[in-house]
Amino acid sequence: MLNLTRLKTLGCLLAGLAFACATSPLGRKQLILLPDSQMDSLGAQSFAEMKRGQSISRDFAINAYVQCISKPLLAVSGSSIPADRWEIVVFNEDSANAFALPGGKIGVHSGLLKVAVTPGQLAAVIGHEIGHVLARHGNERVSEALLAQGGLAMLGEVMKSKSGKQEIFALLGLGVQFGILLPHSRTQESESDRIGLEMMSRAGFDPIEAIELWKNMAKASNGGPPEFLSTHPSHSTRIEELRREQARVRPMYLAARDAGKSPDCRR
Repeated sequence: MLNLTRLKTLGCLLAGLAFACATSPLGRKQLILLPDSQMDSLGAQSFAEMKRGQSISRDFAINAYVQCISKPLLAVSGSSIPADRWEIVVFNEDSANAFALPGGKIGVHSGLLKVAVTPGQLAAVIGHEIGHVLARHGNERVSEALLAQGGLAMLGEVMKSKSGKQEIFALLGLGVQFGILLPHSRTQESESDRIGLEMMSRAGFDPIEAIELWKNMAKASNGGPPEFLSTHPSHSTRIEELRREQARVRPMYLAARDAGKSPDCRR
């Protein structure tokens, strides 16, 4: 049986001149079959369904707080979409979750504020989710699924059915919301952790807060499942990786503070 790396290589060869193999921001080879414009459309469509099916918070203070944290991150993200063009919505949902989608969409569950208790901790989560978008992880997952099912021609057919549409939305990172659990791989999660950590540092949020966040996450989930039972890194593994990254991103944080970047976000 082909492993995933060989499948990606084969997919890139089969794609020929029409589609090129891409490289993630951290230099990892990716199979990317869909144009960004199509992914933006899928992101907008899934976000619209989320807003139709979930209660949206109208609490001015909470929305202002989430906006205050998100905007500095987006300003240093390097996204092709300007920071003020991103749509940021807080959903009345008890789970400690957030997500970002292609096309400039961010969703934050109100329950996350019970775990991410400081601006820096919330910045770590939102930066991580933006990292998934910047690294085109949704496109990568959809591309791999389409390749396994027969190619790009399958996308239209998949989107015609409710279950197929939900699977695509789940591949974009909305698995829990649509009743399908399709978590990101450990590689993608670690990649987004590193991208998000750098982003929050450049925005003026102390990167040490990312470690405190995952300590809180571990407490909230009673430690979480054993690593071998999950595609996500265990909390302890994640915390250790974030510790190792501190030496790399600390100078970015100090430079940001010297440049006057000090987001004043209060709940």
